[in-house]
Amino acid sequence: MEVVSGEGSDIGALETLESNVRSYSRIFPAVFSQARGSIMSTGGGRQVIDFFSGAGALNYGHNNQGIRAAIVEYLASDAVVHGLDMATPAKLEFLKTFSSIVLRQRDLQYRMQFTGPTGANAIEAALKLSRKVTGRKNVISFTRGYHGMSLGAIAASANHFYRSGSGVSLSGATFMPYDGYLGPEVDTADYLRTVLLDKSSGIDCPAAILVETVQGEGGINVASKEWLRSIQAVAKDTGALFIVDDIQMGCGRTGEFFSFEFAALSPDIVVMSKSLSGYGLPLSMVLIKEGLDAWRPGEHNGTFRGNNLALVSATAAVNIYWRNETFSLRVQRMGQLMRSRLEAIASEHGRGCSVRGRGMALGFDCQSAEKAEATARNAFDKGLMIERCGPDDQVVKFMPALTIDHEVLEHGLEIFEESLAETLR
Repeated sequence: MEVVSGEGSDIGALETLESNVRSYSRIFPAVFSQARGSIMSTGGGRQVIDFFSGAGALNYGHNNQGIRAAIVEYLASDAVVHGLDMATPAKLEFLKTFSSIVLRQRDLQYRMQFTGPTGANAIEAALKLSRKVTGRKNVISFTRGYHGMSLGAIAASANHFYRSGSGVSLSGATFMPYDGYLGPEVDTADYLRTVLLDKSSGIDCPAAILVETVQGEGGINVASKEWLRSIQAVAKDTGALFIVDDIQMGCGRTGEFFSFEFAALSPDIVVMSKSLSGYGLPLSMVLIKEGLDAWRPGEHNGTFRGNNLALVSATAAVNIYWRNETFSLRVQRMGQLMRSRLEAIASEHGRGCSVRGRGMALGFDCQSAEKAEATARNAFDKGLMIERCGPDDQVVKFMPALTIDHEVLEHGLEIFEESLAETLR
């Protein structure tokens, strides 16, 4: 893959000084010095369209000007940046804003718990709380699901590559087939109900059922509203807590603020991170239904929970984009445009390729890891950043900023089509 002229020595420094564990600097071998909106720039002046969005952490684009203004103003005021979980105006403003604009408008009532800064931290808290509330140990997770890299989160994740790197036995989770995993004829929600209600199935009664409404890392696998409603009902009937992992698909990615809104769900716990801060700053949160907040003070803590600078940017993001339905409707329109264009590309180039997803989270299944890898590599050479996902990384993943300009989106899709055509030749 091409490395921008003049940057070879810098890439070499990474190879010498940084751990072998680095990955994205290998996939995208360039030194990026600036970024704004959906364009990233190297020190050599090369521009790359970003359809990656920081793995979903940059739903509002790089250096969003409105959000940045709130950050700069806060920093200039000598306000508290790090305060553990102490009370600050920044925290109070976020709590009130999120409650009134996001929760009340959707008739949802949750307590907000700020955990350590990563999505995995929030997943750990959600699982720990579920076990504390129910007195049970087992968690039901799903095939091809992904929830993070810490031990509890990876135990509930299905990917063999990540699980094998843990170095210890992983326990505490039972995997069940996701919607469509066994084909369209098999209702896997009905199967889950059967085994959980059968006292001789060998499956321990779960503390929680943990699910993504759209599996991002698993290949952009989309659950139907009927299946999700059935899973929620199974959780209720078996005394388990129903947890939705909205780390990657929340904050508007699927067209509504929460990815579960389309199915009219009411999860017991919602896990959020990634684009919650609105600016790529680390921030994670667990939404807990009233009556389930069984924590004792300090029972689950962390040094960087509720970083005030991230709370300021998160408040700005909610105020700018979620006070009414305008932004949500735009995301849905742009998602439909993307899907139509990708389906046309799949039809034109054939060879078994297919498109799936919701909103502005779409996957182009190349049916082959080699084809997907070559297409992504060609795309980066031509000026487009796209990631791969799925069990064998055979799916090209499209997650552009929700704020992307129409012209930039079209240009990126053109580059993708050229790259795919070049690969298939």
